[in-house]
Amino acid sequence: MQTAAVTRPLMPEYRADFEAVMGPSGACYGCWCTYFLLPPKDRAAMSAGDKHDLMMARIAEGPPPGLLLWFDDAPAGWMQIGPRARVPQWNNPRRSSTPLPDGPADDPGVWAISCFFLRAPFRGRGLSRVMIDAGIDHARASGARLVEASPMDHAKQSKSVGLFVGSTAVFEAAGFETVARQKPNRPLMRRVL
Repeated sequence: MQTAAVTRPLMPEYRADFEAVMGPSGACYGCWCTYFLLPPKDRAAMSAGDKHDLMMARIAEGPPPGLLLWFDDAPAGWMQIGPRARVPQWNNPRRSSTPLPDGPADDPGVWAISCFFLRAPFRGRGLSRVMIDAGIDHARASGARLVEASPMDHAKQSKSVGLFVGSTAVFEAAGFETVARQKPNRPLMRRVL
């Protein structure tokens, strides 16, 4: 039997599949993919339920905040991708993802792949690369001129939750190049579209 991976923008009709990917705890310690949306103090003051509600409102409001991945028709993964302005904490000047002058955060043509989450049974199958390739196509079709990421060079474990930012090697294989290194182990990478 041949397996198939399918990606689609996260539209409101796929909310239940997004919830299935995130699991009952909201992935990554109840984050619900809000890490780059809110200042740390605000995020820390919210419950996992509050973060879930924030993300559901974001999905309902649109535009799609990222891509969902299905593998053999099962909800398998998620990748947050969109204009940098939609992930304000990713643009913080103290981060490895700090914008460069030629890729400002307020430019709607500069997009970011800020995080991933794959359900445990689907990790280690190369699906991050599938999502990155789909993200490049989605960004290009949406008018982006650049897609940036700030992955991790090395993790203690290949399936570490810290890899929610992705692996440098996977982005390199997808044609991204390092344009800055503002923090050790975390390059700012870019793919020109």
